[in-house]
Amino acid sequence: MKQPPYDKFPDISDDNISLRQIQSPELKDLLEISYYDGVQATTWTQAMEMQTKINADYEQGNSIHWGIEDKLTQKIIGTCGYYRGFDNGAGELGCVLLPQYRGHGYMTFALSLAIDFGRNTIGLKRIWAKTTKENQKAIDLLERLNFIKMSDLEDQEIEFELSQAASVKG
Repeated sequence: MKQPPYDKFPDISDDNISLRQIQSPELKDLLEISYYDGVQATTWTQAMEMQTKINADYEQGNSIHWGIEDKLTQKIIGTCGYYRGFDNGAGELGCVLLPQYRGHGYMTFALSLAIDFGRNTIGLKRIWAKTTKENQKAIDLLERLNFIKMSDLEDQEIEFELSQAASVKG
C-alpha cells in the first residue's frame, strides 16, 4: 500500500461520477464550497490560494483531495478526500457538494469510491469523519455508508468511524 503523492494523480470512477484533480479554471464554479482548514473562500483569489495549499498538502503526502465530476455534464459538482495526514493508518474523510446537486446520490457514489481507494490503495485501517450535530443530511449519509458514531466533540461536532470490517453500501 502506498500513500500520496503518486506518480500520476489518481482518477477513479464509476458509471456516474469521476474523482479527479481539480483544475484552476474550475475553481470559479466552486467558490461557494471552497474551504481550507474550516475557512471558506470569498473570492476567486482566495480559492486559488486554498487550492495551492491543498495541492501542496498532497505533494507532501498529507492528503488527497478530488473534484467530483458528473460524467453526464463533465462538470465538477463537489469535492471529497482525505485530510490532515495518514498517521497510524488513519484518514479523515471529508466532502462538500454544490447545493443544487445534493440529494441525488452523488456523494454516496463519491465517498464509496474514496473509501475503497483509502482501504485498497492507501491501506488505511481507520477511516473517520466528523460533522456538526445540526447536519442531519451528512449524518444520514455517513450512517448509510456504515459509519458509526464514536463521540461527541467540542463545538457541536460528532465523530464517526468506519470499521475495517464494514462493507460500504450505497
